[in-house]
Amino acid sequence: MSDPMQSIRALLFALLALAGSLGATAQAAPIREVDRIVSVVNDEVITLYELKSRVAQAERQLRAQNVQLPPADILEKQMLERMITDRVQLQMAKETSLRVDDPTLERAITRIAESNKLSLGDFRAALEKDGISWSKFREEVRNEMTIVRLREREVDSRIQVSDAEIDNFLASGDKPGASSEQFLVSHILLRAPDQAGPEQLQRLKAKAEDIVAQLNAGADFAKLAASYSDAPDALDGGSLGWRGPDRMPTLFAETVASMQPGQVSGVLRSPAGMHIVKLVERKGGALLGQKLQQTHARHILIKTSELVSDAEARRRLIALKERIDNGADFAELARLHSNDLSAAKGGDLGWIYAGDTVPEFERTMDALKPGQFSEPVQSPFGWHLIEVIERRVDAVSDERKRLLARQALRERKADEAYEDWVRQQRDRAYVEYRLEDK
Repeated sequence: MSDPMQSIRALLFALLALAGSLGATAQAAPIREVDRIVSVVNDEVITLYELKSRVAQAERQLRAQNVQLPPADILEKQMLERMITDRVQLQMAKETSLRVDDPTLERAITRIAESNKLSLGDFRAALEKDGISWSKFREEVRNEMTIVRLREREVDSRIQVSDAEIDNFLASGDKPGASSEQFLVSHILLRAPDQAGPEQLQRLKAKAEDIVAQLNAGADFAKLAASYSDAPDALDGGSLGWRGPDRMPTLFAETVASMQPGQVSGVLRSPAGMHIVKLVERKGGALLGQKLQQTHARHILIKTSELVSDAEARRRLIALKERIDNGADFAELARLHSNDLSAAKGGDLGWIYAGDTVPEFERTMDALKPGQFSEPVQSPFGWHLIEVIERRVDAVSDERKRLLARQALRERKADEAYEDWVRQQRDRAYVEYRLEDK
């Protein structure tokens, strides 16, 4: 939101200029709009300046992805809808005292900089060179993290998967990990209002069918996703990335199974609204063996906080590694210093499958040979010192199959439940549009 004092000062300057021109004999200068309200969301406003800033950011993102830009007025309306939906969720987070503190935000921004292979200072300089305010960037990252936490609390944590559902999932032959086939999928969602009537649904379906017709006539999918999709990934061209059939909504999995790369589906209906799916590419398809590699590892974790900085956590682990190199017992040091629940077991994490840990941890662990220790490595949990004890290739246990099935079912349910939840929150909010006001 723009600074109220800045708006007041701008208004005063405009009024003084107008007063001077009225007292002069020269021809009056044209009045230039400084800022105005384009939407009211409950008790907050969205200004034209905010909207223009987000549109400019979206345009840069789309150009970087080589996506053809939608018409300016369509992108503007699409972005306003996105901002309204975000604002509703942020208001709910604020009302329920959910917030992301500064140390957590700093760690997240540091990881973003490192993923771009830049120091924090160089990353800030690169953003400001592109015209992106550092304070604004921090605010946007905090908002994104807040919305993720809100989703985890309000939706993901409430997803229930019964034993009967797992039994049916496994019995259907749709076993997690049974096939290596992967699908690169994009989609467009036209969200239906909560308790939409038959006429509303018919209009929405007609709009979706028009989009399908444009796509079949050669229109760019990413451009139409950016123009019309109500999904969070609209400005990524609607891409869901590479997913196995057990990692996408059942409706999508059943649809793409019979599609060829480049093909676009017809209009698909779900409780969230109307969907259009494009299969971009598919790969794999051979059955995986019943045996998978496992790694037996242990670690020492130093969590960061207001009292323990990243530099201090890393320094502590370097000192601990030096002691281990000189003959100290890893397990004993883990019991004394690790901030993880595994400390009581000497840092032992047991046998780990691929995908069980966060990417930063897994990449480092996979690069180690049995008996080797890592250098300190950072993850979202803090800083780790990792030792690989041994590796094996073993059959997947029934317990493991059920765990993977539960995870797959949760993912399927969570995406659909989140779309439905967002739709309900959006429809309950008071929203007033003023974008067309002049």
